[in-house]
Amino acid sequence: MATSGNAKETEEKKLAWWQLSLIGVGCIIGTGYFLGSVIGIKMTGPSILISFILAAIGTFIVAEALAKMSAKDPQKGAFRSYAKKAYGSWAGFSSGWIYWFAEILICGSQLTALSILTRFWFPNWPLWVFGTIYAILGVIVVLIGTNGFEKAQNIFAIIKIAAIFMFIVLAIAVIFGLFNGSSQDFQFPKTASEFIPHGMLGLWSSLIFGFYAFGGIEIMGIMSTRLKNREDAVKSASVMLIVLTTIYLISLVLATSLVALNKFKINESPFVVALAKYDLDFFPHVFIAAIIVAGFSTMSASLFAVTSMIVTLAEDNDAPKIFAMKWKLKVQPFALLLTICGLIASIVLSLLMPDRVYEYITTSAGLMLLYNWFFILLSFPRLLEANNFDHVKRYIGMILIIAAISGSLVAKDSRPGFYVSILFVVLVVIAYIIKHFMNKKKNKLQTEQ
Repeated sequence: MATSGNAKETEEKKLAWWQLSLIGVGCIIGTGYFLGSVIGIKMTGPSILISFILAAIGTFIVAEALAKMSAKDPQKGAFRSYAKKAYGSWAGFSSGWIYWFAEILICGSQLTALSILTRFWFPNWPLWVFGTIYAILGVIVVLIGTNGFEKAQNIFAIIKIAAIFMFIVLAIAVIFGLFNGSSQDFQFPKTASEFIPHGMLGLWSSLIFGFYAFGGIEIMGIMSTRLKNREDAVKSASVMLIVLTTIYLISLVLATSLVALNKFKINESPFVVALAKYDLDFFPHVFIAAIIVAGFSTMSASLFAVTSMIVTLAEDNDAPKIFAMKWKLKVQPFALLLTICGLIASIVLSLLMPDRVYEYITTSAGLMLLYNWFFILLSFPRLLEANNFDHVKRYIGMILIIAAISGSLVAKDSRPGFYVSILFVVLVVIAYIIKHFMNKKKNKLQTEQ
């Protein structure tokens, strides 16, 4: 029996480091970059580049810490398991449930974005029709199991990278005079006021949207148990972030230099806007289709992650045991049912206030992810021996995360998202307090008997 178990475990751990990197790219590049970045651009202009650079640094620090913990001690619950080991049951419970709510909100924001984008071709169709269709397709991706999920994310990653490269190539072609373009169209800011038109407060408030474009590194922690070599976890995360940061920055430089700041609009991709005036009639159709693929892939990744997370919570007595039950399906049916209920709630919320829900949900979901990232950095030195440089990096990462969180309070439009994130944190805290006292009462009764 032991040999059979080991053989099964070896068979499951079959990802090369580059495959995990590709899965990471597939899970991360989504509407947070293709669509959500326009919110940051509106707030700070071309200096959104600084926000993305700072966010990339912070993300790398968190990803490295998570990868090192995964390399030494692979855990199915990833960061939630590390939080529990480092600080006790309250930390594991809080980390897991905050992540669950964050990813459900991300699903809601992705569904809203996907529905709005699909209206490009079907302007008279109601949003709920598209939201329902994409939700059903996302559940199907989860139902096909881990292997199917990996293959789907690899395909999505290639499509998304190809879409970004297509924009970069076309934008450069425009600058060289093709498609009725000119080198004069490329107007990179020459003064500080042009680069940071809304001052440091605008830059500060945009930082959260830089981080949001990198949201999804948690899935690499969850999937790292399938690596052939544990030690490759850090290399996998590093290569993925270098690739992402490079293509993000190049495409943002081109987008913000080809069109005036006042041309950008919420719920319109900045990359489509940047090439709108050139002889590229095919581009909006192809690129919006790519954005839909990107949004769908990150949504399905979120569904996969929350379903996996609720199972590990149930196995660890931080959620009802029924969610860990597994029948003949490749996934636990009750865990998936809970995820579907959360998805339905997100669709209803999106339909009730479609005008602002994308921005509010994007902000609150991004903030809750950052709360967990902060916990990863707090857990790291308690579980691994950290040197002085590790501590310096940790403090830099925590400062950047705090800056992004506090920056959401600066902009009036982001503030509601901050309050929503705090509301969910309070709900998780209340739930843990109730669970704690129920367990205490149960143990007391068992002792008396």
